[in-house]
Amino acid sequence: MKRFVALARVSSREQEREGFSLEVQEDALKKYAEANGGEIVKLFKIAETASKRDERKTFKEMIAYAKKHSIEIDALLFYKVDRAARNLFDYVELERLESEYHVPFISISQQTDDNPAGRMMRRTLANMASFFTEQMAVDISQGIGRRVQEGLFPGKAPYGFCHVRVNGRRLIETEQREAANVREMFRLYAYGNCTLEGIVKWFKQDGVIYRPANPNWSRTSVHNMLNDRAYIGEVRYKGNWYPGTHEVLIDRATWDRVQTLLGNRQQVTHTLTFAGDLINCGHCGHKITGECKTKQTKNGPKDYVYYRCTKYNKPGHPRTRIKEADFDAQVLAFFDKIRIHDDSVRDWFRAVLASKTKDSQAETKSMRSELQRQSMLLADQQDRLLNLRIDGQIDDNTFAAKNTELRDRHSSIVLQLEALNRSRDENAELASRVFELSQTLSQRWLTSEYAEKRQILEIVWLNCTLYDVTLCPTIRKPFDVLAEGLSVPDSGG
Repeated sequence: MKRFVALARVSSREQEREGFSLEVQEDALKKYAEANGGEIVKLFKIAETASKRDERKTFKEMIAYAKKHSIEIDALLFYKVDRAARNLFDYVELERLESEYHVPFISISQQTDDNPAGRMMRRTLANMASFFTEQMAVDISQGIGRRVQEGLFPGKAPYGFCHVRVNGRRLIETEQREAANVREMFRLYAYGNCTLEGIVKWFKQDGVIYRPANPNWSRTSVHNMLNDRAYIGEVRYKGNWYPGTHEVLIDRATWDRVQTLLGNRQQVTHTLTFAGDLINCGHCGHKITGECKTKQTKNGPKDYVYYRCTKYNKPGHPRTRIKEADFDAQVLAFFDKIRIHDDSVRDWFRAVLASKTKDSQAETKSMRSELQRQSMLLADQQDRLLNLRIDGQIDDNTFAAKNTELRDRHSSIVLQLEALNRSRDENAELASRVFELSQTLSQRWLTSEYAEKRQILEIVWLNCTLYDVTLCPTIRKPFDVLAEGLSVPDSGG
């Protein structure tokens, strides 16, 4: 009995156009083998869902198997020539297998004679298959390019959007449930003091699922979404970003804040008040971290929070752990220290800070003028760039890359101007508000949750070091003056 090796291959486009599937090919190959007194000892299949990498891998496995068992097999079977070779490189491999290992390949629906004319016919068929593949790639690329020019996603829509068919065209719609998750994610990272892991934990606690088929969120998916410019209305194509026509989910101010935080790696490891990048160890310089412990008491389980150095377990390192209540007591003692009880001194301090505010306002005015000048220069550069593209002096990729860069720079300047304009109205009262805050920090601390406590510490402390069990903060201005205490002799009366 003859022994055959066979390959069946199909893609979704071909199956739709030509009306045959893997099952049809398998049946035809088996019938051919039986009709010629043989059997298929090894069948390789490439399904419509296979990637190009998997297709190539399967083809190489078939060639390697045929070479290894060349003495044992009589021929390679294919449904058609273009099922065997989608490009000329694959066809050369098949001809080399036939000439060097004496394993012929047979196209059961396009049979040719084993002579020069038959081989020429097979090469012509292989050449046509190669042409069709290359031309299809060009057509697809041009179609994708047209979609991008129309502001549509070239491929699968990102999380938060979906494709819909309208009059035979594939358009984009916002998937409201997913879009709400995206907005919440950006809000948590930009303004909620959450890390990537914190967002994953937050969604899990709230019962927010990722997708019905895959409900669990991951740190990687959150990170990728926070970096996806599709949410500010752009479309990615060949490494560049182009204006899209879909709904903008995230405003530019929030987007820029998130990118700044991601770029600066400004993250807190978890939602413990004194953990993360807040405190350094005085012994080794590493960060202080926190851990939650549950202990059984007479009234049931009770949670405790302890803080220690991240290198706590290293040989020679002090095995010191501090309760969160002890840190709270030190912070409250510091807040009490910067509180002034004398009304006349408080009034004097307010007057000094108000005077400083006037100098700050003059500096703000100068900065605003400079930013407006830079904004006008960028607008002029964008106009010149557009003229260069219209004149054909630069290509699409160069134009898209440079245009994206200019848009980002202009958005950054606009954001800075908005911040300055806002500060113009707020700075007049800022000094007194900061001072009033310093006088009420103890009461605020006792009633605040984690996020507000972190904000208070970041306002008051520049950095902090833990020596043994004592917090030694570096105080920000103007709180450092209050922390040093009032000295009447040094103040000149």
